[in-house]
Amino acid sequence: MPTGTWWFIGAACGELLCAALLLHVRRIRSGGGPRGFEPSPQALAMLRGGPRAAVTVALVALHQRGAVAAGRKRTIRANGGPGRTPDPLQLGVHRALRRALPLRELVPRPEARRPLDALRADLGRAGLLRPPHRRRAARGVLWCVLPTVAAGLLVPGAGAAALAAGTAALLAAAVLLLVPPATPAARDLLAGLRERYPLPSHRSAVTDGRLVQLYVALYGDPALALFLPRFSRDGGLLDRPFEADGNQPSRRPGRDAGGVLP
Repeated sequence: MPTGTWWFIGAACGELLCAALLLHVRRIRSGGGPRGFEPSPQALAMLRGGPRAAVTVALVALHQRGAVAAGRKRTIRANGGPGRTPDPLQLGVHRALRRALPLRELVPRPEARRPLDALRADLGRAGLLRPPHRRRAARGVLWCVLPTVAAGLLVPGAGAAALAAGTAALLAAAVLLLVPPATPAARDLLAGLRERYPLPSHRSAVTDGRLVQLYVALYGDPALALFLPRFSRDGGLLDRPFEADGNQPSRRPGRDAGGVLP
């Protein structure tokens, strides 16, 4: 390999190292967070599926108190006051429902976005989510690998070894671009909770409303279809709407499970 091509290998390796350092989060103990940190169902949903999943769990909690209901055309509408809850995400989501909204429009509303950002920051401090600003910086650095490699391969005399090194650098950049927001500690936490709380086969086995929220946080659509099939289907909460019909358990007309709060 000509000595003139070594510079691009060093530059690409430096960019990859910088991105890896930005994406690195100190691994926390197996308890799931620092001492005193107990992730709520909404926080667990954020780890599993991001802001949409967290807002979905907040809507489930509000629906259990009768504060929201399914509206027309797969929307959610307010159905009274939010109840006596100190939870900022639930309060923000309820305030955002000055009119009926579909879930995709509810999530980015400022009233919901602010508590979502605060929740994301808490999870970042707990070592369970990679901070968004560091992920953005890492992506910016990783996109620089492509022009670096391209410039190196355009050097006269760059041969097979340079091509192999450039290909390896691009593959490493692609891998780092796909690193998820949740950290290994978060994935371990979710896996441990799913092992501890397997999704029941019948909704009648669960009468605790907060447990319903936990199942929705951990499993998403299957738990929504099991415990709240009518609300989740009519309110447009399901990522795959057909699941509510395919897995719909028997229920008394007009009612969903999970209305009993601890």
